[in-house]
Amino acid sequence: MDIFQLLTSSVWSILMIAVFFGGSIFVHELGHFWVAKKRGVKVERFSIGFGPAIFKWTGKDGVEYRLSWLPLGGYVALPQLADMRGLEGEPSAETAALPSPNYTTRMLVFGAGAFMNVVFAFALATILWQVGLPTNADTQRAKIGHVAPELTLPDGGKVKSPAAEAGLRPGDTIVAIDGNAVTTWDEMRQYLFTGSGRTVDGRPQAALTVRRGEETLILSARPVLAGDERMRMLGVSPWQELKIAELSPGGLGEKSGLRAGDRLRTLDGVALTSFATFEQALVAAAGREAALEVERDGAPVRLALALPAADKIGEALGLGFDPEIVMIHPTPWKQIGDNVRMTFRTLGSLLNRDSDVGISKLSGPIGIARVFHMTAQIDIRYVLWFTIVVNVNLAIFNLLPLPVLDGGHMLFATIGKLRGRALPQGFIHAAQSVFVACLLAMMIYVSFFDVKRIARDVKADSPAPAMPAKTEPAPAAPAPAAP
Repeated sequence: MDIFQLLTSSVWSILMIAVFFGGSIFVHELGHFWVAKKRGVKVERFSIGFGPAIFKWTGKDGVEYRLSWLPLGGYVALPQLADMRGLEGEPSAETAALPSPNYTTRMLVFGAGAFMNVVFAFALATILWQVGLPTNADTQRAKIGHVAPELTLPDGGKVKSPAAEAGLRPGDTIVAIDGNAVTTWDEMRQYLFTGSGRTVDGRPQAALTVRRGEETLILSARPVLAGDERMRMLGVSPWQELKIAELSPGGLGEKSGLRAGDRLRTLDGVALTSFATFEQALVAAAGREAALEVERDGAPVRLALALPAADKIGEALGLGFDPEIVMIHPTPWKQIGDNVRMTFRTLGSLLNRDSDVGISKLSGPIGIARVFHMTAQIDIRYVLWFTIVVNVNLAIFNLLPLPVLDGGHMLFATIGKLRGRALPQGFIHAAQSVFVACLLAMMIYVSFFDVKRIARDVKADSPAPAMPAKTEPAPAAPAPAAP
């Protein structure tokens, strides 16, 4: 990439982060601000970010508007509703003398931020519903294309892959994990990663419902923690259509009679169901003539490939592959519903001692900005998709009944309503101070892992593979390639 492309791509990414990530925070705070104004609550400050102001001004309505240095969220200073002087500063003497709003006003104002995030997410989901989201057709089903014989553990050791051990085969379709129905590859991964099943001796376990031809099987697998993120893995990759997009002039592929648009079917009788099986078949046939069957215009065509040594096959073949991209149009209700379900499942996994999902698997502002950058380089529709994910997560996270969060304020207001008098300010201030410290510590902790992921990705951005390359859009969010 030349310097001009680098600069323009970076500027575009920054713009997307500012508009959609910053916009997500803005609409949340706008919800609090608008409802507070409607309910006659005094608003002292509207801030995007925390800490000292980068710049600020006072509007005709008497509200101080500011952009602050720490991009960890934002706030609307409402001293009548909540004592947040540790984060928002001291309230004015005028505000301190104002009466405390009633319970209904408190609940409406505190709940308005999450409500606006859901409204924003729904609006974006409606746009995606209409314009569609380009998606690799291979991932729109949970059909297995390759079963790895073994997996490499984080310590470098190798074990027999759980998929091979459980008896999974290429061509099998996983239709449920632990009783949860799955229809796509991404759903299968999500349910696998967040699973909490254990054997009697404490090893991870997953119950797989598999369709094999006309038969439905119930298989028990014991996933292992593998990959950079130490997630539950089976050792499978999706079924892939190997459709040739281009051939290098003078390459072995062209000389053997292959054409753009051909779909590879078998090599020496081995079904080519994924790039992994193609690579294995090529290596097995290295140094001799192999029989290749392709599908061309719906009819089978048989060709002969005189393959060189294994280390020269990729360069000699000169093939590039083109995944089949389909346009999906999920309804707004499905998009929001899927995100709500997976957010609660992830939260449940964090609290479940039998799960292997820990706080280190989460992303903070750095990780979120990284995904916005990744999606901005692919297609703005992926940016919209990820913004929906972020807003659903923001809404649910902010409604958790924890001090400092909107849900915590609602909890304190409800307890005060039930006991007939507000909780002591000293108790509320102490609880909020503790949770502010915990929240900042968690942000620093997850940001450390976000930085590690970025460093790992930069290091992995390495030389072209030896085997035939595939041209495929990157995933809309970072995830291990094959569970």
